[in-house]
Amino acid sequence: MNHADDLILIGATLLLALAAHAVGQKVHVPRVTLLLLLGALAGPDLLDLLPADASQSFHLITQLTLAMVGFLLGERMSARDLKQGKEALIVSLVVTFVTAAAVTFATWWATGNLAAALLLGGISTATAPAATLDVLRESGANGPLTRLVFQVVAIDDAWGAILFSILLVSAGLLIGNGDTHGPTAMLHGVMEVGGSVLLGIVLGLPMAWLTGRLRPGEPMLLESAGFVFIAAGLAGWLGLSYLLTCMTLGVVVANRARHHVRPFRSIDGISEPFLALFFFMAGYQLDWLALPTLGALGVAYVLARVAGRFAGGYLGSVLAGSAPDTRSRIGACLMPQAGVALGLALVATERLPELGYILPLVIGATVVFEIIGPPLTLIQLRKAGETGKGYQEDPDEDD
Repeated sequence: MNHADDLILIGATLLLALAAHAVGQKVHVPRVTLLLLLGALAGPDLLDLLPADASQSFHLITQLTLAMVGFLLGERMSARDLKQGKEALIVSLVVTFVTAAAVTFATWWATGNLAAALLLGGISTATAPAATLDVLRESGANGPLTRLVFQVVAIDDAWGAILFSILLVSAGLLIGNGDTHGPTAMLHGVMEVGGSVLLGIVLGLPMAWLTGRLRPGEPMLLESAGFVFIAAGLAGWLGLSYLLTCMTLGVVVANRARHHVRPFRSIDGISEPFLALFFFMAGYQLDWLALPTLGALGVAYVLARVAGRFAGGYLGSVLAGSAPDTRSRIGACLMPQAGVALGLALVATERLPELGYILPLVIGATVVFEIIGPPLTLIQLRKAGETGKGYQEDPDEDD
């Protein structure tokens, strides 16, 4: 087989990602948003620039990318970090569940479809750490609000992915996706979630033991990528959630390995090209003709997520004992939404193709939140008087 077209597509997409990064820094628009728009323009509904079978290779890119994303999310669930960030732990948990509840009820009211509402509720919890941290660095922010925002965005995607995995199983049972019903269906759902966690633990223990016994560099990269891709492959082969399996793998390594930072940095180092392809092809999948029909549902999703962020941030910070000024601002700083949300939407549409309208809705909402989210975060930091004080990110420890 001649894969010349695929190679040209990959190379061109990576160069587009490079250009989007440069342009994004000039116009202060996240690279993710630009890649989504470029992919949408290249799609079959508009310029139709790609080969007819281009979307077929997207499934493999999606699984590889989300396997790495899931593993990297697992790092955020280390017991040490959770103990040190008790305030962020409480705020992130409350924000996650309040946002999910608000979006679920709003979209259920708009559509009458509980399965779709559950999935949208799970997807709505994801944030965009990269966009948020870029605002913190660029503004030189430092202070109580800045530190809390940094800690919350470092872990809330992990909570959201866990919640989404459970809601995805629940949505499948509601739709009747499969041959089982009643108590047998519920048992099947429990086995899927439990099996994913168990598989991640079974693979994570030997990976954690091996980590630190190899020198950093190529051997570490081979070990990390090997375990992550095997975990995703076995999960797919067994009918389990590869996202939850890889995240559990990351959790085990983060908590059991002697040098837990190394494997995550190895995967992070090779994930960039996959993420660029992922975002471009996600935009390519956008069905422009479906957007007008999603008007009411899209408005309900956006407004409910905004309300959930504000309410969850305020309630969570009250329960955590945060400063009064922080309570009124933290929710507004958690609006950006990007890659993880798209990944969850793609997982949802692959598992439940009858709910295919979820993907264009989430893509459209992602563009909205990536445009309004970073400026809103910056405004709140300025009002809190924390900008221009020299932002400092907590350094990674690897001794």
